[in-house]
Amino acid sequence: MTKKPNPERDERRRLQKEIADSLTESGALDEIFARIDAGEPLTGHEGLLKGVLKASLERGLDVELSDHVGYERGDPDAAMFPNSRNGTFPKTVASEIGDIELAVPRDRQGTFVPMLVPKGARRLDGLDAMIISLCAGGMTLRDISHHLESTIGTEMSHETISKIIDSVYEEVLAWQQRPLDPIYPVIYLDAIVVKVRDGGHVRNKAAHIAVGVDLDGIKHVLGIWVQATEGAKFWAAVCAELANRGVADVLIVCCDGLTGFPEAVEATWPEATVQTCVVHLIRAAMRFVSYKDRKAVAAALKPIYTAANADGALIELGAFEGTPLGKAYPMTVKVFRDAWERFIPFLGFPPALRRVIYTTNSIESLNYQLRKVTKNRGHFPNDAAVVKLLWLAICNIEDKRARERARERGRPAAERRAPGRLVEGQTTTNWKQALGQLALAYPDRITPHL
Repeated sequence: MTKKPNPERDERRRLQKEIADSLTESGALDEIFARIDAGEPLTGHEGLLKGVLKASLERGLDVELSDHVGYERGDPDAAMFPNSRNGTFPKTVASEIGDIELAVPRDRQGTFVPMLVPKGARRLDGLDAMIISLCAGGMTLRDISHHLESTIGTEMSHETISKIIDSVYEEVLAWQQRPLDPIYPVIYLDAIVVKVRDGGHVRNKAAHIAVGVDLDGIKHVLGIWVQATEGAKFWAAVCAELANRGVADVLIVCCDGLTGFPEAVEATWPEATVQTCVVHLIRAAMRFVSYKDRKAVAAALKPIYTAANADGALIELGAFEGTPLGKAYPMTVKVFRDAWERFIPFLGFPPALRRVIYTTNSIESLNYQLRKVTKNRGHFPNDAAVVKLLWLAICNIEDKRARERARERGRPAAERRAPGRLVEGQTTTNWKQALGQLALAYPDRITPHL
């Protein structure tokens, strides 16, 4: 089997080989090689890698101190300088390869502030990034602590790990409060259920994720909100926040029959159309159907949501109601009738636009990935922790996919298997055609922004 070319990996290998060959030829690694041949370990508590990292860090700190006091170690004119070296003090820092015991130099006046290993720092930057990545992958504090101890021999308390993860909260706040576009033709809204501690009890809450499609057809995660109160009050706050962040108009909002949501949307954007997600509606209608009849009922329902208009859909619903399947499952008919007013706006749109708003699948696939991350956790301590983890998980998912695409860059399209963007930055299929139909349907609202 022929190995597929990967230019990025080949370049990385070339650079690593060049560095390794240079160090080997210079003799800089002779002592390390000799120790390895003598049986000394490369990794672990007594590994040579820790010694190499310790020596490198201490050398860098010594150079920093030399710049600070103005003279090199051993300089005969050291007494001429107002400040001087004053020995070292021990410090343990955690790293990706375990704990490193450093001898940190200090100066007589106590004014030396090292940059390589800052005062108060107990970890190297790479370890923080590793912990945040593990958290984004769904590991709990206990899991991360055990992983660090078993793999690199670093013991770290739950409190310390929690503080490292909390360090990204400012980024989360900045993202959640960033300015938005003045108009989003389509906004999708969906939710996942998470367990959150509320006082002395743990209860289920809905974490809602909004995805907006901009005028270029690019999807963006607009925000994440954990529903703290029921109904219209909560949604009024969400819509007000989006409006305050710059969203002056929304054409279509696609959601799953949320209580109080249509009223909140219409109060903020009076001309917006609130559309029930057709796929959610079908799923709700199929909930009462036995497994053996599901295919038949699904086929019988299709003429309703593919009808040319609302009148045609009502005729098809009546026809289904009169069939043996309709009589056997009256609740299926009731689900459609109860959601009728929020379902029929969909039938007023042309085919290309229907395909865009047919479902909230754009974020259902994202929610599927997020559920895999949240299922490992018993519960979250508060609502902010939910938002933080979901934001980290979204970034982590998109980063992984980007790395996979980068590895395949340069290959013929037929040989690429890496997934595209999940949601953030994804381009809506057939958007140009849909945008044209939106411009015809809402000329006064969309044309000024084109």
